[in-house]
Amino acid sequence: MAAAVWAVASQWDQVQAALTSIPPSTVVLSFVVGVAYVFVTMLSWRAVLKDMGSKVSIRQAGRLFFVSQLGKYLPGGVWNFLAVAEMGADLHIPRRRSISVLMVSILVSIVMAMILASAALLLGPQELTDQYGWVGWTLPLFMVVLLPPVLNRLLAAALRVVRRPALEKPLSIGGVGAAAAWALLAWMLAGIQLWLLISALGADATVESFALAVGGYALAWTVGFLVIVVPAGVGVREAVLALVLSGHLGTGAVVVTVLLSRVLLTAADLVLGVVAAADARRRLEAVRDRRAAEDSQG
Repeated sequence: MAAAVWAVASQWDQVQAALTSIPPSTVVLSFVVGVAYVFVTMLSWRAVLKDMGSKVSIRQAGRLFFVSQLGKYLPGGVWNFLAVAEMGADLHIPRRRSISVLMVSILVSIVMAMILASAALLLGPQELTDQYGWVGWTLPLFMVVLLPPVLNRLLAAALRVVRRPALEKPLSIGGVGAAAAWALLAWMLAGIQLWLLISALGADATVESFALAVGGYALAWTVGFLVIVVPAGVGVREAVLALVLSGHLGTGAVVVTVLLSRVLLTAADLVLGVVAAADARRRLEAVRDRRAAEDSQG
């Protein structure tokens, strides 16, 4: 949480400037859409978890996912994996399954993002294609890897390498398809959040600008994710988004957009993480009280 808060606090002067340049109603609506984006991302992850044999309620999944995902704001790119494995163990989810589920859900998200990113590559400036056109070229490879027969073999091989037992239940086409559908919706919501901001700053509210916003955010996330040494892609995604939007907004408006989008999505992560942590604490206290009551009666 401290790392996520710092991502906002370290740029507070710019944040204030960004907030004053956009109508408050747009900021609120963009934040709500950002919360929906994070929530739907959780549903995509939960679809993979369910397909691999762990059926948890949406509330349980939220507690596990939203809290563990705060680890992505720490450098290294591994802390959210460790958090979801340890927290999942409390729900009797094997650690190897938790790690596998998160890896598969990220792969599903990447493939869906790459599909939408093609819109930005087609509609954006030539410089964008020159620098990030490789994303489109790698899409067929990722799509092949995502096929359940291929993916199950890769997971089995990875578990053998680290000397862990095989997964109890392989991935199915239905499970991967459900996760992909949720992931596609999540990227659409992320694009809508960005589109609301650029429309408020002067970009034409057209189908083209909408497609560019959706594809541009997906492209920025994909590139930012690959730079694992940077906390949650800070700086990298902003650079990609600035290039995507350069033909539709002035330099100042681009800076405001990419900064405010980052701040609002970080705030969405924080709010959901705090709510989920509080819910988990209440559940833990309720379990302790019930056990204490049982012990006293015994």
